Amino acid sequence: MATPGRRRTSTPLWLTANAVGLAVLLVCIFPVYWMISRSTLPNNRIRTKDQTWLPLNPTNDNYGRVLDGDGFRNALTTSLAVTLMTVAVALLFAFLAAVAVSRFRFRGRASFIMTLLLIQMIPAEGLFISQYKMLEGMSLLNSVFGLTLVYVASVLPFTVWTLRGFVDGVPMELEEAAMMDGCSRLRAFFTVTLPLLAPGLVATGLFGFIQAWNEFTLALVVMTDPAKETLPVWLIGFSESRSRGVDWGAIMASSTLITIPVIVFFLIVQRRMVAGLTAGAVKG
Repeated sequence: MATPGRRRTSTPLWLTANAVGLAVLLVCIFPVYWMISRSTLPNNRIRTKDQTWLPLNPTNDNYGRVLDGDGFRNALTTSLAVTLMTVAVALLFAFLAAVAVSRFRFRGRASFIMTLLLIQMIPAEGLFISQYKMLEGMSLLNSVFGLTLVYVASVLPFTVWTLRGFVDGVPMELEEAAMMDGCSRLRAFFTVTLPLLAPGLVATGLFGFIQAWNEFTLALVVMTDPAKETLPVWLIGFSESRSRGVDWGAIMASSTLITIPVIVFFLIVQRRMVAGLTAGAVKG
């Protein structure tokens, strides 16, 4: 007789939780829907006070203005090159650092970990002048390599700290068992531990990808050549026309196109991403 009572008690809670979850989902996806829907409307309909929920009589003129010329393609090429290089280099160095911190005990280990946290607390704007002067002295301004260098420096502390948690979650006993079966320490790590860290590498790489892809201020400082702009910097060009005002239609269309690579990358790695985010949640 207690079971029906529990069901009657839990049903309202279940409905309330689902209603709250649905409300949060709608709040999160509404800006995306609004961006996509406004990208198919002319500017006079976007600026009007009488907004429509559904984009009736859509047009592709906004996308035509965005794709006209080489601006979007050049910015897309620069953003892809910088972002992919940043993720690859940051994961490589962060992986080596995370393994060293997690698997070995050495002098200055605790100080190194605390330094990572302190670096994360430094405002990015406070480093602009020194970063600019450094790149200028190395003749790396307006170069993909130079922007990648500062991106790696900004992404690396978070990447090391995150990967360290994944490495800590893999028991050392697995490597020791492989070494007892005749594997060297290096072979045991690469054949046993590294495959188990793949979800963590993917999850961390996705966060690094999003951070580098959407970064604006560093790219604005480093890439002063219009032909070398990244997508976020190139996007502000539609808001600088004094004669026509802000081209909201082009901004919405550009923002929609900019999100596509992130969505594609997420769809490719989503299974590994979920496994990485839930790694260590259940202990056997």
